[in-house]
Amino acid sequence: MEENKKLVTILVPAYNEQEVLNLLYDRLTPIMDNLSKYCFEVLFINDGSKDDTLKMMRELRRKDSRICYLNLSRNYGKETAMIAGLNYAKGDCVIIIDADLQDPPELIPEMLKYWEDGYDDVYAKRKSRKGESFLKKFTSKMYYKTLQSITNIEIQKDTGDFRLLDRRCVEALKSIHESQRYTKGLFSWIGYNKKEILFDRDPRAAGQTKWNYAKLINLSIDGLTSFTTAPLRWAAIIGILVSIAGFIYMLAIIFKTIFYGIDVPGYSSTMVVILFLGGIQLIFLGVIGEYLGRTFNETKGRPLYFIDCYNEERQTNEDLNKK
Repeated sequence: MEENKKLVTILVPAYNEQEVLNLLYDRLTPIMDNLSKYCFEVLFINDGSKDDTLKMMRELRRKDSRICYLNLSRNYGKETAMIAGLNYAKGDCVIIIDADLQDPPELIPEMLKYWEDGYDDVYAKRKSRKGESFLKKFTSKMYYKTLQSITNIEIQKDTGDFRLLDRRCVEALKSIHESQRYTKGLFSWIGYNKKEILFDRDPRAAGQTKWNYAKLINLSIDGLTSFTTAPLRWAAIIGILVSIAGFIYMLAIIFKTIFYGIDVPGYSSTMVVILFLGGIQLIFLGVIGEYLGRTFNETKGRPLYFIDCYNEERQTNEDLNKK
């Protein structure tokens, strides 16, 4: 790094992104060249890709010394890939961006400007989301609205992982060792001085999205269970209300039987009540199970990830422990 120049790390998690890596590099290169007041490193995180993603990272490093890559030992998921990258990032600030070019690298100069103005977390908020279905946009909107209503921290709406983080934000995130991470919530949870930038999100430049609805549902459950215990409170409240309703219904049946001689309802109504209450019990057992499962996973204390190699160097467990 040249003397008196700040180092900026551009962090790029990637899983099976061979179609877009060169396109991303071609977009990043003129930006880095024009911002001559900074030094740059582009840190690619290969999250267990099965295509030629790792091979292309190696080729990019051979032709540009600013390129670095971190190869995880297997596919751990984007949330873990990001914390692995933050552990290895050397920059005075870190810019997280996806490889698919839905988030425009051309916003990087504006992010750096606000960083120089004293902001610690400069995040990009989507004005529009091209290439996404109505169902995906609607469910995303409703999820964040629900999450915001039941948690005590401000969750940033229409905001992904595309952002600039000052070094002190990076160190704060590195100190959090949760195994089931919901980084979008952690960005809000750590606080610090934030600045919003609006942009129009583009469709993928090439390739296919790796986020199917099953993965999105898992991520949303992680978000709910990581930042609120409201579902457990709802279970208790609904249980109390159902018990009160059952008690009132019982009194009504006793009253009718004693004073009017009306028979107690028969088999059909009994089965409906049993199935209804059984369904509620199973739902809330599942809610309790989600929280219990998270507690179980955290108590095991396993490392978040293992590294196969950093650039050309194979990593050992001792190297990981130093991070």
